[in-house]
Amino acid sequence: MANETYKTYDEDSLIQLSALQHFIYCPRQCALIHIEQVWTENLFTAEGRIMHDKVDTADRESRGNVRIEYGVPIRSLRLGLIGKADVVEFHKKDNGLWAPFPVEYKRGKPKMDDCDKVQLCAQATCLEEMLNVEIQQGALFYGRTRRRAEVVFDEELRLETEDAAMKVHELLDSGMTPRVEYSKKCKSCSLQEQCMPKMSYKTTTYLMKATEE
Repeated sequence: MANETYKTYDEDSLIQLSALQHFIYCPRQCALIHIEQVWTENLFTAEGRIMHDKVDTADRESRGNVRIEYGVPIRSLRLGLIGKADVVEFHKKDNGLWAPFPVEYKRGKPKMDDCDKVQLCAQATCLEEMLNVEIQQGALFYGRTRRRAEVVFDEELRLETEDAAMKVHELLDSGMTPRVEYSKKCKSCSLQEQCMPKMSYKTTTYLMKATEE
């Protein structure tokens, strides 16, 4: 299980769980969305929104030993997070208890970094705190591959999730938007026009060199 070093947050200090995914993808993107309140939809985010809307408007289902709940409100006072789980499956165990199994829907394909895994692990952490259970794994469903990728919530991923939550709180509390660090990910970012990563990166680099001289 995750360590117990983090303080307990009050209701007014809770941040959107999605901010963790934004932060790991790009801290500047996270700040633009959650500090500066900038948001622009592109083809990728539109497809993702449509997929999530379909999931959120679905009814609950029962399939044999699996109960399925859609759009489940979740929170963790320990990590200071609040949000909604796309899908939570409850699998009936041999002892008659129902084990939660969170499933997050993504429009694209599996990513090179852990941003999606951390978001899912954060959902599991919220459910563990709310239901007083231990959740060992969940799944990410990617629209492009039409397949599930199972995720094990091991100690390493839990620590990465807790660390991300702490850093996002620090970032949002600071009210400061990080400098641009241009990379390939910038090309598919919905905030590319507002961020102007290439121009901002060149300007920052020029000013840093001028300061050094």
